[in-house]
Amino acid sequence: MKSRNLFALFAVALLLVAAGCGGSEPAQKAEEPKAAPAAAVDPATAATITGSVKFEGAAAKPKRINMAAEPSCASSHGSHVPMTEEVITGEGNTLANVVVYVKSGLSGAAPAASGTVEIDQIGCVYVPHVVAVQTNQSISIKNSDKTTHNIHPTPGVNREWNESQPQGAAPLSKTFAREEVAIPVKCNVHPWMKSYIAVVGHPYFAVSDAKGAFTIKNLPPGSYTLEAWHEKFGSQTMQVTVAAKESKAADFTFKATSGD
Repeated sequence: MKSRNLFALFAVALLLVAAGCGGSEPAQKAEEPKAAPAAAVDPATAATITGSVKFEGAAAKPKRINMAAEPSCASSHGSHVPMTEEVITGEGNTLANVVVYVKSGLSGAAPAASGTVEIDQIGCVYVPHVVAVQTNQSISIKNSDKTTHNIHPTPGVNREWNESQPQGAAPLSKTFAREEVAIPVKCNVHPWMKSYIAVVGHPYFAVSDAKGAFTIKNLPPGSYTLEAWHEKFGSQTMQVTVAAKESKAADFTFKATSGD
Protein backbone atom coordinates (compact mmCIF):
# COMPACT_ATOMS: atom_id res chain seq x y z
CA MET A 1 0.00 0.00 0.00
CA LYS A 2 2.81 2.30 0.98
CA SER A 3 4.62 1.59 -2.26
CA ARG A 4 1.48 2.45 -4.23
CA ASN A 5 1.24 5.84 -2.50
CA LEU A 6 4.89 6.57 -3.26
CA PHE A 7 4.34 5.68 -6.90
CA ALA A 8 1.34 8.03 -7.14
CA LEU A 9 3.31 10.87 -5.58
CA PHE A 10 6.14 10.24 -8.02
CA ALA A 11 3.77 10.35 -10.99
CA VAL A 12 2.26 13.65 -9.82
CA ALA A 13 5.74 15.11 -9.43
CA LEU A 14 6.63 14.11 -13.00
CA LEU A 15 3.49 15.82 -14.31
CA LEU A 16 4.34 19.01 -12.45
CA VAL A 17 7.89 19.02 -13.84
CA ALA A 18 6.58 18.47 -17.38
CA ALA A 19 4.14 21.34 -16.97
CA GLY A 20 6.90 23.63 -15.75
CA CYS A 21 9.36 22.77 -18.55
CA GLY A 22 7.24 22.21 -21.59
CA GLY A 23 3.90 23.82 -20.94
CA SER A 24 4.76 27.44 -21.84
CA GLU A 25 3.18 29.11 -24.91
CA PRO A 26 5.29 28.82 -28.09
CA ALA A 27 7.30 31.91 -29.02
CA GLN A 28 5.47 34.21 -31.41
CA LYS A 29 6.63 34.24 -35.02
CA ALA A 30 8.88 37.19 -35.83
CA GLU A 31 7.15 39.84 -37.89
CA GLU A 32 8.13 40.31 -41.49
CA PRO A 33 10.41 43.32 -41.95
CA LYS A 34 8.48 46.33 -43.13
CA ALA A 35 9.56 48.43 -46.07
CA ALA A 36 11.32 51.67 -45.21
CA PRO A 37 9.02 54.69 -45.42
CA ALA A 38 9.25 56.76 -48.57
CA ALA A 39 11.76 59.56 -48.35
CA ALA A 40 9.90 62.86 -48.32
CA VAL A 41 11.37 65.50 -50.62
CA ASP A 42 11.30 68.93 -49.04
CA PRO A 43 9.82 71.26 -51.69
CA ALA A 44 11.78 74.13 -50.14
CA THR A 45 15.08 72.44 -51.10
CA ALA A 46 14.13 70.35 -54.13
CA ALA A 47 16.41 70.77 -57.14
CA THR A 48 15.84 70.47 -60.89
CA ILE A 49 17.95 69.16 -63.72
CA THR A 50 17.09 70.32 -67.23
CA GLY A 51 18.91 69.59 -70.42
CA SER A 52 18.84 68.65 -74.06
CA VAL A 53 20.06 65.72 -76.07
CA LYS A 54 21.63 66.17 -79.48
CA PHE A 55 22.96 63.97 -82.23
CA GLU A 56 26.29 64.66 -83.88
CA GLY A 57 27.12 63.22 -87.25
CA ALA A 58 25.17 61.79 -90.15
CA ALA A 59 22.75 59.06 -89.22
CA ALA A 60 21.64 56.50 -91.76
CA LYS A 61 18.61 57.66 -93.71
CA PRO A 62 15.50 56.10 -92.15
CA LYS A 63 13.32 53.80 -94.22
CA ARG A 64 9.57 53.92 -94.43
CA ILE A 65 7.67 51.20 -92.60
CA ASN A 66 6.11 48.66 -94.95
CA MET A 67 2.56 48.11 -93.69
CA ALA A 68 1.29 46.27 -96.77
CA ALA A 69 0.46 43.24 -94.61
CA GLU A 70 -2.11 45.30 -92.68
CA PRO A 71 -4.15 47.48 -95.10
CA SER A 72 -6.25 49.02 -92.31
CA CYS A 73 -3.12 50.41 -90.69
CA ALA A 74 -1.52 51.54 -93.93
CA SER A 75 -4.67 53.42 -94.98
CA SER A 76 -4.85 55.22 -91.63
CA HIS A 77 -1.62 57.02 -92.50
CA GLY A 78 -2.62 57.94 -96.03
CA SER A 79 0.45 58.76 -98.09
CA HIS A 80 2.42 59.60 -94.94
CA VAL A 81 3.39 56.16 -93.70
CA PRO A 82 5.77 56.79 -90.78
CA MET A 83 9.48 56.26 -90.93
CA THR A 84 11.32 53.77 -88.78
CA GLU A 85 11.57 55.18 -85.26
CA GLU A 86 15.10 54.27 -84.18
CA VAL A 87 16.43 57.81 -84.67
CA ILE A 88 14.11 60.80 -84.41
CA THR A 89 15.84 64.15 -84.73
CA GLY A 90 14.46 67.66 -84.66
CA GLU A 91 15.66 71.12 -85.56
CA GLY A 92 19.32 71.57 -84.67
CA ASN A 93 19.83 67.77 -84.65
CA THR A 94 18.10 67.36 -81.31
CA LEU A 95 17.46 63.73 -80.41
CA ALA A 96 14.12 62.40 -79.14
CA ASN A 97 13.29 59.23 -77.21
CA VAL A 98 16.33 59.30 -74.94
CA VAL A 99 15.75 58.08 -71.38
CA VAL A 100 17.64 60.22 -68.84
CA TYR A 101 17.60 59.06 -65.22
CA VAL A 102 19.56 59.14 -61.97
CA LYS A 103 21.66 55.99 -62.03
CA SER A 104 23.35 56.40 -58.65
CA GLY A 105 23.73 58.81 -55.74
CA LEU A 106 20.30 58.57 -54.15
CA SER A 107 19.93 57.52 -50.52
CA GLY A 108 16.92 56.26 -48.61
CA ALA A 109 13.66 54.94 -49.94
CA ALA A 110 12.28 56.57 -53.07
CA PRO A 111 8.87 58.26 -53.13
CA ALA A 112 6.20 55.92 -54.43
CA ALA A 113 5.08 56.07 -58.03
CA SER A 114 1.87 57.93 -58.78
CA GLY A 115 -0.42 58.00 -61.77
CA THR A 116 -0.70 55.67 -64.75
CA VAL A 117 1.49 55.69 -67.85
CA GLU A 118 -0.41 55.09 -71.10
CA ILE A 119 0.73 53.34 -74.26
CA ASP A 120 -1.59 53.26 -77.27
CA GLN A 121 -1.48 51.44 -80.60
CA ILE A 122 -2.46 53.83 -83.38
CA GLY A 123 -2.01 52.97 -87.04
CA CYS A 124 0.02 49.91 -86.03
CA VAL A 125 2.56 52.05 -84.20
CA TYR A 126 3.20 52.19 -80.47
CA VAL A 127 2.52 55.69 -79.13
CA PRO A 128 4.71 56.88 -77.54
CA HIS A 129 7.67 54.97 -78.91
CA VAL A 130 9.59 55.15 -75.60
CA VAL A 131 8.15 55.50 -72.10
CA ALA A 132 9.75 55.50 -68.67
CA VAL A 133 7.99 54.26 -65.54
CA GLN A 134 8.84 53.62 -61.92
CA THR A 135 8.98 50.08 -60.58
CA ASN A 136 5.45 48.84 -59.85
CA GLN A 137 3.90 51.87 -61.52
CA SER A 138 0.72 51.11 -63.44
CA ILE A 139 0.94 50.94 -67.25
CA SER A 140 -2.26 51.04 -69.32
CA ILE A 141 -1.94 49.64 -72.85
CA LYS A 142 -4.72 50.49 -75.30
CA ASN A 143 -5.58 49.34 -78.80
CA SER A 144 -7.12 52.11 -80.90
CA ASP A 145 -6.71 50.19 -84.16
CA LYS A 146 -9.26 48.21 -86.17
CA THR A 147 -7.18 45.09 -85.90
CA THR A 148 -5.84 42.67 -83.30
CA HIS A 149 -2.45 43.33 -81.78
CA ASN A 150 -0.17 41.14 -79.74
CA ILE A 151 1.83 42.96 -77.05
CA HIS A 152 5.02 41.14 -76.18
CA PRO A 153 7.65 42.74 -73.90
CA THR A 154 10.94 40.80 -73.83
CA PRO A 155 12.70 41.83 -70.60
CA GLY A 156 15.97 40.51 -69.26
CA VAL A 157 15.24 40.61 -65.51
CA ASN A 158 11.49 41.23 -65.30
CA ARG A 159 8.72 38.73 -66.02
CA GLU A 160 8.05 38.23 -69.72
CA TRP A 161 4.47 38.18 -70.93
CA ASN A 162 2.71 37.99 -74.27
CA GLU A 163 -0.96 38.92 -74.64
CA SER A 164 -3.37 39.40 -77.52
CA GLN A 165 -5.51 42.54 -77.61
CA PRO A 166 -8.37 42.49 -80.15
CA GLN A 167 -10.05 45.57 -81.57
CA GLY A 168 -12.20 47.24 -78.92
CA ALA A 169 -10.74 45.20 -76.05
CA ALA A 170 -10.30 46.77 -72.63
CA PRO A 171 -6.88 48.27 -71.88
CA LEU A 172 -4.26 45.95 -70.41
CA SER A 173 -3.01 46.97 -66.96
CA LYS A 174 0.59 45.94 -66.24
CA THR A 175 3.52 46.66 -63.93
CA PHE A 176 7.20 45.74 -63.81
CA ALA A 177 8.80 45.00 -60.44
CA ARG A 178 12.51 45.38 -61.24
CA GLU A 179 14.62 48.20 -62.62
CA GLU A 180 15.51 47.63 -66.27
CA VAL A 181 16.55 50.20 -68.90
CA ALA A 182 15.08 49.37 -71.26
CA ILE A 183 12.62 46.57 -72.09
CA PRO A 184 11.98 45.97 -75.82
CA VAL A 185 8.33 45.59 -76.78
CA LYS A 186 7.16 43.97 -80.02
CA CYS A 187 3.98 42.81 -81.70
CA ASN A 188 4.12 39.25 -83.00
CA VAL A 189 1.34 40.04 -85.51
CA HIS A 190 2.98 43.17 -86.96
CA PRO A 191 6.78 42.77 -86.88
CA TRP A 192 7.52 46.43 -87.60
CA MET A 193 5.90 47.48 -84.31
CA LYS A 194 8.60 48.14 -81.73
CA SER A 195 8.84 50.24 -78.60
CA TYR A 196 10.69 50.40 -75.28
CA ILE A 197 9.69 50.62 -71.64
CA ALA A 198 12.38 51.90 -69.27
CA VAL A 199 11.79 50.83 -65.66
CA VAL A 200 13.54 52.91 -62.97
CA GLY A 201 13.50 52.32 -59.21
CA HIS A 202 12.63 55.94 -58.35
CA PRO A 203 10.76 58.89 -59.91
CA TYR A 204 13.84 60.85 -61.06
CA PHE A 205 13.76 60.23 -64.81
CA ALA A 206 12.55 61.73 -68.07
CA VAL A 207 12.35 60.99 -71.79
CA SER A 208 13.60 63.61 -74.24
CA ASP A 209 10.85 65.11 -76.39
CA ALA A 210 10.79 65.99 -80.09
CA LYS A 211 13.05 68.97 -79.34
CA GLY A 212 15.50 66.84 -77.39
CA ALA A 213 14.53 68.49 -74.10
CA PHE A 214 14.08 66.80 -70.74
CA THR A 215 13.45 67.85 -67.13
CA ILE A 216 13.95 65.93 -63.87
CA LYS A 217 12.11 67.64 -61.01
CA ASN A 218 11.88 67.43 -57.20
CA LEU A 219 15.38 66.01 -56.82
CA PRO A 220 16.93 66.08 -53.33
CA PRO A 221 20.16 68.13 -53.24
CA GLY A 222 23.21 65.96 -53.78
CA SER A 223 25.74 64.53 -56.22
CA TYR A 224 24.44 62.11 -58.80
CA THR A 225 25.40 60.04 -61.81
CA LEU A 226 22.98 60.62 -64.67
CA GLU A 227 22.65 58.09 -67.45
CA ALA A 228 21.21 58.80 -70.89
CA TRP A 229 20.05 55.75 -72.87
CA HIS A 230 19.12 55.50 -76.55
CA GLU A 231 17.94 52.37 -78.31
CA LYS A 232 20.47 52.68 -81.16
CA PHE A 233 23.35 54.73 -79.75
CA GLY A 234 23.68 53.05 -76.35
CA SER A 235 24.22 54.97 -73.13
CA GLN A 236 26.50 57.53 -71.55
CA THR A 237 26.86 58.99 -68.07
CA MET A 238 27.52 62.37 -66.49
CA GLN A 239 28.24 63.54 -62.95
CA VAL A 240 25.94 66.30 -61.71
CA THR A 241 25.81 68.05 -58.31
CA VAL A 242 22.80 70.15 -57.39
CA ALA A 243 22.39 72.37 -54.35
CA ALA A 244 19.15 73.19 -52.58
CA LYS A 245 16.61 74.84 -54.93
CA GLU A 246 19.20 74.85 -57.73
CA SER A 247 18.31 74.31 -61.37
CA LYS A 248 21.22 72.91 -63.32
CA ALA A 249 21.72 72.08 -66.98
CA ALA A 250 22.96 68.69 -68.17
CA ASP A 251 23.32 68.25 -71.92
CA PHE A 252 24.16 65.01 -73.72
CA THR A 253 25.49 64.47 -77.23
CA PHE A 254 25.38 61.13 -79.04
CA LYS A 255 27.61 60.51 -82.01
CA ALA A 256 27.16 58.29 -85.02
CA THR A 257 29.41 55.26 -85.25
CA SER A 258 30.74 53.53 -88.34
CA GLY A 259 27.90 51.02 -88.19
CA ASP A 260 25.11 53.63 -88.13
